[in-house]
Amino acid sequence: MAPTALLSIVFSFRNEADVLAELIQRVDAALSGQSLDYEMIFVNDDSDDGSLDLLLAERAKNPRIKIINMSRCFGHAECLKAGLAHAFGDAVITMDADLQDPPEVIPDLLNKWRDGAEVVYTIREHREGEPAFRMLMTGIAYKIIGRFSRLPLPANSGDFRLMSRRAVVEFLRLEETIPYSRGLAMWIGFKRAPIYYNRAARSAGVSHFPGTFSFGALQSFIAGITSFSMVPLFFILVIGLIVTTVSIAGLVAVLFGVPFPEGTPIVLFLVLLWGSLMAALGIVAVYISRIYNDVR
Repeated sequence: MAPTALLSIVFSFRNEADVLAELIQRVDAALSGQSLDYEMIFVNDDSDDGSLDLLLAERAKNPRIKIINMSRCFGHAECLKAGLAHAFGDAVITMDADLQDPPEVIPDLLNKWRDGAEVVYTIREHREGEPAFRMLMTGIAYKIIGRFSRLPLPANSGDFRLMSRRAVVEFLRLEETIPYSRGLAMWIGFKRAPIYYNRAARSAGVSHFPGTFSFGALQSFIAGITSFSMVPLFFILVIGLIVTTVSIAGLVAVLFGVPFPEGTPIVLFLVLLWGSLMAALGIVAVYISRIYNDVR
């Protein structure tokens, strides 16, 4: 690998003043022996805790630091997209800024990239500091997303990954709102390779996904299902067809004199109307799914 290769590291963050200085120091230490140049791109999601002032002071000492300020709070995924759009490295790493993704793993990602992988994704073998119940619910969520998806999505894989320049270009062509980036990184294809690591507990600051059922976690779960699976749409169609068929069969039986409790014909007719509506919605949903896939 030519020594002039450039590595871009993109951090999406909001209110991480307590960890930014240590993060920069550990990234510099992790890359000190690498034969490449690098830049650290911090995407500030409208922080209000002094994070920006800290970064400005660090940038005055370290020219590798670049800062992107979002005009309002857009969310983690949109900030990652903004960082990728401003990254010019031959390889680009995205990772959290809270030090739960250890910078010391970065050389392992670079080795896989040098071996020819264009998407190097990470899998958390262990997550320190996470309550057992939350870990259980997280595991269930990954299994549901993986079972529904037509695309193989590795469980316990987050946004800590490396992408080659070619992979980044294709990723940015998918101009989706609320993108499920860990899935899109798999969807674009290319040669992929995993790295296994232990995710550290948060050393300082406050989690932006507090609680087991936080809105951010729920939004990510829904995005994971709806981005790569049409199962919910086909489920509506199948249920509608089954209910319609059963209700028609019941009404035919009534016409042929099969004894039923009083009021059954009315109930069957109402069920037929509901089933027909569900089937019609399912048919429309199938067309919408085809439009979605063609647009992507």
